[in-house]
Amino acid sequence: MATAQISTIEVHKVNKVPFDAPWKWLAAGSRDIMRAPQVSLAYGAVFTAISLLIAFALYVSGALYLVLPLAGGFFLLGPMVAVGLYETSRRLEEGETVKFSDMLKFGVRSPGQLAFMGAFLLIIYFIWMDLAFLLFMLFLGPYTLVQVDTIIPTLLFTANGLGLLIVGTLVGSVLAALVFAATAVSIPLLMRRKVDAVTAAVTSFQAVALNPAPMFLWGVLIVGMMAVAFATLFIGMIIIFPLIGHATWHAYRSLVAPVPAKNKKSKS
Repeated sequence: MATAQISTIEVHKVNKVPFDAPWKWLAAGSRDIMRAPQVSLAYGAVFTAISLLIAFALYVSGALYLVLPLAGGFFLLGPMVAVGLYETSRRLEEGETVKFSDMLKFGVRSPGQLAFMGAFLLIIYFIWMDLAFLLFMLFLGPYTLVQVDTIIPTLLFTANGLGLLIVGTLVGSVLAALVFAATAVSIPLLMRRKVDAVTAAVTSFQAVALNPAPMFLWGVLIVGMMAVAFATLFIGMIIIFPLIGHATWHAYRSLVAPVPAKNKKSKS
């Protein structure tokens, strides 16, 4: 029993990385895009198309003000949506074939636990949307259904609108930070090793706690890149989303120590 416990600890040992490690992850992610552009950019294009369709539906229904909370949902659901990109990076790393169809049939070592993690993130997303609706009602009252041409003036030039922006940003940031810490490496870990979702999340929190400065930089870089993607009306997502996805795989490989040779049955 003691041997098994030591083995488990070794399997999920996390590494300390230098402050500039996130830049190296992005560089590795960009190389993955260049090595498999047909898969990476197609993945980004699909995600962009879905985002544009949602934005268009909100515009037609007169609820375009919900774009901001829905966009914030990327930080909550993005880590799960990017599983195909993690698989692409893994295949490139191990010299396997890389085709878009491969992304639909990738192998997962902990499928049930990965599904559990996905359900957890979906619940967090619904909580965020409920909180967003509540904040809209608290700050804007009967004017919650803001017209398209008054969205910006309402948010930026009224006391209630500014209050909504500040409080909404703070609440969203707290939720996003918690999800970021829980999923920084947990989803790739669930894809590659037989672990439970709680262990994967704890390992992710440990990786963040051991590397506060580089992980803070990584979070800032993700937020900055997504801000650019939103500013381009989601078009920039075609490149930015796969870049973040591939880089996340390399973050996992950098932060989580490899399985010791005596316990290693396959690459992880």
